[in-house]
Amino acid sequence: MLTLERVTYSYAGAPRPSLREVSLELREGEVLGVVGASEAGKTTLCLVASGLAPRTAGGTLTGRVLLDGEDTAPLAMHELAGRIGIAFASPATQLSGVATTVYEEVAFGPMNLAVPRPELIARTDEALSALHIEPLADRDPAQLSGGQQQLIAIAGLLALRPAHLVLDEPTAQLDPAGTEMVAAALAALAANGASILVAEQKTDLLARICSRIVALDTGRAVLDGPAAEILADPRLADLGVAPPAAIRLRRAAAETDLPSKILARLDKALVG
Repeated sequence: MLTLERVTYSYAGAPRPSLREVSLELREGEVLGVVGASEAGKTTLCLVASGLAPRTAGGTLTGRVLLDGEDTAPLAMHELAGRIGIAFASPATQLSGVATTVYEEVAFGPMNLAVPRPELIARTDEALSALHIEPLADRDPAQLSGGQQQLIAIAGLLALRPAHLVLDEPTAQLDPAGTEMVAAALAALAANGASILVAEQKTDLLARICSRIVALDTGRAVLDGPAAEILADPRLADLGVAPPAAIRLRRAAAETDLPSKILARLDKALVG
């Protein structure tokens, strides 16, 4: 379980906090989506939840971040690395830069955790398979596209098999096919008990994989509830968040005053 208790965070020299009194609980097997306008605090929340802030980002943190009931404040970054993984929108911030093949890149994390060789191979093969990037195994990561590099970075994270996962715009550079691969991999991880926090602008993705949604506004959590309810909440528009396509189509259909039978069929198709 990942828990934030009344967390307030300010970057060094910032005139005001980027997070303000944020409390949330991420349970085992739960996928929690985070939405909000630009600079609402989504990336900062990911940095704090993963332990990167204030350890590597500096600044001031009040409140508590708990990992499986343990206060993370005394823990060093390397102690957190095996328990919680984080991915960002840009793969350049995540790839090791020392691996000459994709296979070595994906294996890099668990290898540094001294995972036994048979398990290391199994983890690497499973991570490549989960994202359907086995054909890239022998390629040089530096010679691949940004989208391919993002899939490799996420595969490397999957190979670590963290109990908790924090993802900040993980599909920003991916096309619909790549986004679908990541969605399926995250759903499988959650089914195996991982708790996942994902900040995304693609609300269609969040509608598919999330059980709960938190909406941020100027660093505060202003909406928190079941994904279906929050993503359909008209207040999201005021927060700069576009609803999923299914919600937009449903609203458009209702505004045209279509017969109830047609609306019912459309509703069924959208849900399916």
